[in-house]
Amino acid sequence: MRPSFSRRTILTATAASGAAALGTTGTAEAAQPRGEAHRPPATAQPPTRELRALLREIDPARIEATVRTLASFGTRHTLSAQDDPARGIGAARDWLLAEFRSYAAVSGGRMTAQLQSYVQEPASRIPTATRITNVIAILRGSVTPERVYVVSGHYDSRATDVMDATSDAPGADDDASGVAVVLELARVMAERRPASTIVFAAVAGEEQGLCGAAHMAQQFKAAGADLQGMFTNDIVGSSTADDGTQDPYTIRLFAEGVPSSETPEQAATRRSVGGENDSGTRQLARFVRDVADNDATGMHVRVIYRRDRYRRGGDHIPFLERGYPAARFTEPAEDFAHQHQDVRVDESGKQYGDLPEFCDFRYIARVARVNAAALWSLAQAPGTPRDARIVTSTLTNSTELVWTRGSEPDLVGYEVVWRWTTAPEWTHVAFPEPA
Repeated sequence: MRPSFSRRTILTATAASGAAALGTTGTAEAAQPRGEAHRPPATAQPPTRELRALLREIDPARIEATVRTLASFGTRHTLSAQDDPARGIGAARDWLLAEFRSYAAVSGGRMTAQLQSYVQEPASRIPTATRITNVIAILRGSVTPERVYVVSGHYDSRATDVMDATSDAPGADDDASGVAVVLELARVMAERRPASTIVFAAVAGEEQGLCGAAHMAQQFKAAGADLQGMFTNDIVGSSTADDGTQDPYTIRLFAEGVPSSETPEQAATRRSVGGENDSGTRQLARFVRDVADNDATGMHVRVIYRRDRYRRGGDHIPFLERGYPAARFTEPAEDFAHQHQDVRVDESGKQYGDLPEFCDFRYIARVARVNAAALWSLAQAPGTPRDARIVTSTLTNSTELVWTRGSEPDLVGYEVVWRWTTAPEWTHVAFPEPA
């Protein structure tokens, strides 16, 4: 009998991947679908009762309070004051650390909060050596703590002039909204026990060149971390476009194809098993659709097959550059009149700029639920299958797969999934008999 699964893992970067239930390796054969029309994802995973309970705890009022508090610091420019208790990036840093510590205090020791600082030497948007500090909370996994997932937002802001460190730059949408998502996830997960480790990060220096995220990604790389997924939330505060149209139940998820930093071995593997649509990041995006595009989140996840928007970038890029699967959440259509703008007054006396008044806090809460569904499902599931390969030593119409079985104590086995190369999501699922 085919087992009934409530936990699925993200797939490796293969055309199809799977494993048998027993032993250290497994094999399976999968036939190709023949001319069938595209159907909803065969791997769609309904939320468990535990996950639904978690999602219900996400509170739009708390999210609003976070956005308004961050905006109240006037500017959070990376080059602004670091020692003023009421204004500037230093005041925001200290408040964020206090918030994370308050969540950690009720975690039973599973969550810790810390500052991650370094000195950024002069660069194109850093005129003098500047201390950049990420604020991080780590919720340690109870079964496989060595496996890590990261969710981030950037707490620095900017005015119209990216080098203006003194004008008011409240940065409500860009990106207090993303930081509010991160804080709310840390709050609702602090008292829970994920199987794997989740890192909640408010990073600095994004507007000056992704500085804080690059430092964090390099720290993970240097430590040899088993980082299996990263999400950044950047500009997730509003569903209203610059032409006034609204799409309040959609979130964009940007997922690049061929990794920009492939090793020769990775490139050879990718060529042997698939093309650009089979990258680890694309599989991560499919997994988000599987677990978060449903009634429990109230959202549709629109996957965009690009690294980011044209001429734009975000904090997922340093992770991509170091070979980690990483993707960016962004609202469905941006209103540029309320981004990267000094606070100004129009002819009628109305203020405009990136102010909290232009955010939709219920929308941000739904975005937080999408993140929560993805992160919790990833952290509770078995890890990514290792060393998945297609055996090509014999010419045949069937596909033979091999892989290394994971070491999780409750692992039953793996499903094999497949699709046409032109199908965006998996269309068929099978559970092979043990080898």
